[in-house]
Order: sequence, then structure tokens, then C-alpha cells
Amino acid sequence: MKKILSLVSVAALALLLAACGGGGDEKDKTITVGASPAPHAEILEKAEPLLEDKGYKLKIKTINDYTTPNKLLDKGEIDANFFQHTPYLKTEKEDKGYKVESAGNVHLEPMAVYSKKYKSLKDLPKGATVYVSNNPAEEGRFLKFFVDEGLIKLKDGVKTEDATFDDIVENKKDIKFNNKQSAEYLPKIYQNEDADAVIINSNFAIDQDLSPKDDSIVLEKAKDNPYANLIGVREGHKDDEKIKALVDVLQSKEIKDYINKEYDGAVVPAK
Repeated sequence: MKKILSLVSVAALALLLAACGGGGDEKDKTITVGASPAPHAEILEKAEPLLEDKGYKLKIKTINDYTTPNKLLDKGEIDANFFQHTPYLKTEKEDKGYKVESAGNVHLEPMAVYSKKYKSLKDLPKGATVYVSNNPAEEGRFLKFFVDEGLIKLKDGVKTEDATFDDIVENKKDIKFNNKQSAEYLPKIYQNEDADAVIINSNFAIDQDLSPKDDSIVLEKAKDNPYANLIGVREGHKDDEKIKALVDVLQSKEIKDYINKEYDGAVVPAK
């Protein structure tokens, strides 16, 4: 009888260990990614069957703001995030101490200026108000539109991507930049005609059925652009097998072809 009980105990232990091992394997084969709705989550949905072919299950956690994804990633609640570019990640790490790094670039969302009142930046009246997001990492990106048009000059030696509003030394039209709102509210401000012009991130524009290519008065140039959107991971994890599989798929020809066809220039593959 003791021998039978012993055999039963051994069998039970073996089943328990097998169950634990199976759970760990399932976790290693599941990739949970926090992403903005459009185009990030849409691109991930397209990547899902490609990852299945590699033996991985993709779980997409849609997040409609810029503050939550790095917080969740830093806590280890998700495996990766897909919503930000290098300048933003740099600012987040400096300000909040997040241990997050890039595993690779995927695409660029050319930012654009929208206006229901004017057809070009040069048409803006003196004292015009331009609404932008409250993202300090993109102040130089906003200003580049006006620097390129010769409407604003920056301090000598300041790179445009590093510039802030305090670096403006000449403002020919006395343009006012309102940066009191989050990026997701900018399409509504544009639709309500509450500003002379609005600079909107392409993901939020697309989400509100705006075409950066067709509806804007100025579209950001893709060449030599430092704002490619990346896959963020916790430091020390970019070489994990499942992260490498994720990045390989997102940088594949299949995904690049999908981006080019689906977004018609509003989103372009990273170079």
C-alpha cells in the first residue's frame, strides 16, 4: 500500500512539474505589446500571423496616451511597447528614470500642420496661435516647420531636434505656441476651428480619419528624420528570442509593403 501511495505521489509531482514547465514555455512564447491604436496596433495585427508562423502568440494592449506605455514596460507588466521615437524615449528616461531601451525602428509617422483657415504657414497672420502637444521632446520638431519656412530663427549652435521654445531668437510673425494639451486632443481642436493652425501627430490624425498627406498644409519630410517609431523593451531584453522575433517581423518586407500600401505616405517604413 505504501508503495502504491509513493508511486501516486511521484506521478502527481511529475504532473505538477510538467504543468509548471508548460506555463513557463507558454509565457516565453507569448509577446505582450502596449501600443497606440493607429497605426501601431494595426501594424501589430498585421504582424500577428507572421509571428504565429514563428511559434509566438502576440497579445496587443491598446493604449491611447503617451504616459502609460513606458510605465507599464518599466514595471514588467508588458514585454514591449510600440508608440514612441528616440527623442521621446530619451526624455522619459531622463525625467522618470525608466530602464527602457530600443530594440529597433519600425516606421516614421510624418507629423503635419493642419488649418481650416489658411493654406500655408506663410499665410498665417501676425500673432497667430498654433496649437501643439505638451510633449517637450517634440518642441524642436514643431519649430522645424517654421524654421524651414524662414519664419523663426533659433539660437546659434542649437540643433533643431534639440530646440525648445526658449531657443527662439527671431519670430517674424510673433507666432504663439499653445502647448497646454495632450496630443490626443489636437484633432478635436482642429475640427472645432479653435486655432489658426494645429500640429498633429499622424497616429492621432489617422485615428480621426484625417489624412496627413491630403488634409494638411505642411507635411514633415521623411529624409534624415530622427523621429522613427521604435519597439521599446526593458534594458537587457532586446536580445531575448521573442523580442528579436517581434522586431524581425516588424522590419520584414511583408510589413513594409503593408505600411506603404495601407497608409499612402501618412506612415512610411523606417530607413
